[in-house]
Amino acid sequence: MYKNYFKRLFDFTAALVGLLLLSPLFILVTIGLFFANQGKPFFFQIRPGKDEKLFRIVKFKTMHDKTDAEGNLLSDAERLTRIGGFVRKTSLDEIPQLLNVLKGDMSLIGPRPLLVQYLPLYNAEQKQRHNVRPGITGWAQVNGRNAISWEQKFAYDVWYVEHCSLLLDLKILLRTIQKVIVRDGISQEGQATMEFFNGNN
Repeated sequence: MYKNYFKRLFDFTAALVGLLLLSPLFILVTIGLFFANQGKPFFFQIRPGKDEKLFRIVKFKTMHDKTDAEGNLLSDAERLTRIGGFVRKTSLDEIPQLLNVLKGDMSLIGPRPLLVQYLPLYNAEQKQRHNVRPGITGWAQVNGRNAISWEQKFAYDVWYVEHCSLLLDLKILLRTIQKVIVRDGISQEGQATMEFFNGNN
């Protein structure tokens, strides 16, 4: 009953309160990134949500758009701005997604919404991650985030879908706060974020 009815009410209420409480910080980060990214403080991208329905996710933009001599974007590590690095390490880049939660595209807790091009690469079990709304944080994020393998991340996602409950969501929220404070699992070794998923071997 929680997953089908009360979770949405919990999400909307918590996201609204969160936006109100974080609004001063939201404004400050927006101003800082506006100047760091040539007037572009926000990052928008199409992502798959519940039942693979596409939606437009919004995050703070932590990387600039500079390219090499051939017009190709520089690597993530090279494009990460100083303020963007701070925003990412402190997970402040996720704050705008509270707007996605209010709209109903996302939940506070759930599998992270990944790239659209990954959709054909999932096996039948991994596809179950789209049986619920994607989340700002989730079971995989509090168990390694970007520092674990894709296979392990998807296993955590599916486990969450099968065991979703209010107590589990509260546990994930508390562990998320702890992870943000210690800045654990922000990136994969040798990467600014997470390497691309290339399918199951």
